[in-house]
Amino acid sequence: MPGIFKSLMLVFCLLGLEQLSFAQTDSAVPKKIAVIAPLYLDTAFHGDNYQLGKNNLPAYMIPGLDFYNGVMLAIDSLNKENAPIEVLFFDSKSITDPVTALVNKPEMQDVSLIIASFNNRNDIRPLADFALSRKIPLISATYPNSGGVRNNPYFVLLNPTLSAHIEAIYQYLHRYYPTETILYFRKEGAVDNLIENDIHALNEKTPGLPIKFSSVVLTDSFTQADVTDHLDSTRQNIVFCGSLDEKFGLKLSAALSANQSYPVTAIGMPTWDGLKDISKDLSIIYSTPYQHRRADKTSIRVAQQYMARFQTPPSDMVYKGFETMYHFTRLLLWYPENFMGHLSDKAFKVFNEYQIEPSHINRESGTTDYLENKKLYFIQKKDGIIQSVR
Repeated sequence: MPGIFKSLMLVFCLLGLEQLSFAQTDSAVPKKIAVIAPLYLDTAFHGDNYQLGKNNLPAYMIPGLDFYNGVMLAIDSLNKENAPIEVLFFDSKSITDPVTALVNKPEMQDVSLIIASFNNRNDIRPLADFALSRKIPLISATYPNSGGVRNNPYFVLLNPTLSAHIEAIYQYLHRYYPTETILYFRKEGAVDNLIENDIHALNEKTPGLPIKFSSVVLTDSFTQADVTDHLDSTRQNIVFCGSLDEKFGLKLSAALSANQSYPVTAIGMPTWDGLKDISKDLSIIYSTPYQHRRADKTSIRVAQQYMARFQTPPSDMVYKGFETMYHFTRLLLWYPENFMGHLSDKAFKVFNEYQIEPSHINRESGTTDYLENKKLYFIQKKDGIIQSVR
């Protein structure tokens, strides 16, 4: 039986209709934690009958399933440590119990923490409003969008928004290339206009010398010559790609690496994290909230346990599910009366550090619209080697 099919069957067997509870026999009253992920079980099963076939698992189901399995591995670890917890699982894509119905369930009314892996911004607001009304921390573990949440200090975004990435990239450029002229390549379009406007706004507000940008707008049909005409063979060219479009990023990287007589360091957007076909000859740097090292003891243990269970290597979503569940559960148990005041604590760190700060849509108002992780790592890839550069 293929590993991914086995994992789906495991989900079904454990969840039953909608939830599973774990409780420790401990003198302390267990903390109740709700975990919500997009599993699409109603798509996979008709009653008790699995209907997708052994080799026909839709790609859209895999991220939520991987996140769930990472959470399960964390629960195994917490159980071994006798953590006094009770965990409820819910499928956010349930046809009978969508997110809007979950908030009315009796078992949700006394939870101490909600951990969610969203994949649609429309699912965020109902759960965030519920969390605010009950003063329950809601950790959004994977989705880089606030979903329009405002005035809600109980909503915590772990995967930073585009604005946070732009600010971090600007600070990186300002710190490491303060006197260079940065070649700024972008494409036409509203999103790219927004990114460039944000970059220039940060440049105007910087307390030091502003960065020198040379902006080049390329069409979708740009050629290698359209790029190399702006490069200098006598120096290291610092290039910034100000576009989220992955096809544009790949095409730009190919043009930058095509002629080795032009030395280039390319700084890209967070979408470059998922690009698989960038030339190994090009040195690229991009921002990400997640470390890529997998050599620490915990990563190795997670990989071994996952491989033993499913006969396939764990994805990033498995690690994210494990980290979010273990780290924030431990903090909740350690700081039961002031969990929200310790969200950035390094105690019980798993893979990544967090720098969780208030985000203000209107800075002048001083109102906290939500909390956001502002800790970003900068990853460099060159010659097939991946390393953190900040």
